[in-house]
Amino acid sequence: MRKGKLFVISGPSGAGKTSILYKVLNNIPGIEFSVSCTTREKRKNEINGKDYFFISKENFEKKIKSNYFLEWAEVHEHYYGTSKEFVNMKINEGIDLILDIDVQGGLNVMKQNLDAVTIFISPPSYEELKERLVSRKTECDKDIEIRLKNARWEMKEFTKFKYFLTNQSLNDSIKKLESIIIAERLILEKSQYDDILKKIIGG
Repeated sequence: MRKGKLFVISGPSGAGKTSILYKVLNNIPGIEFSVSCTTREKRKNEINGKDYFFISKENFEKKIKSNYFLEWAEVHEHYYGTSKEFVNMKINEGIDLILDIDVQGGLNVMKQNLDAVTIFISPPSYEELKERLVSRKTECDKDIEIRLKNARWEMKEFTKFKYFLTNQSLNDSIKKLESIIIAERLILEKSQYDDILKKIIGG
């Protein structure tokens, strides 16, 4: 049985990861979004259990101690983490999974030897990133300042990712991410050889 592929989408806050991702999830069948845990406050347009699992800092720290997370990081003064059990379950069921996580989280996943497909999404420029963060009006001035400060080192980490995508145009970025997913699905694993041969020549 084919195992699912793990796609890791990372980039600085404001690069447009979530906007690209939701369109791709609607367009490509057989791929699911991995919902992360966070201690930050829920935004007006977000739904608990769909966008994130919003939990307390105390609860998050308990999960760290119990080895609950595949990866976790403290980013922009809040905790973010991915359930190890959820990811392993989906992958073993043959379901492709997408993680939308910060750069620090993406780097942590790389250390797990999961054969993850890593994709870095970048804004066209630092100034464009600043304009996006200000215009979306989802963070206070202090949070924007923190995110912009973190973005300077985050954008230097793109060389560690397999794919690099500049989000200049939303529609173009959606097409590129879809192309990456489709291409990666066409890469054969040795475990698939026997099943493919049976379908082609019988026996």
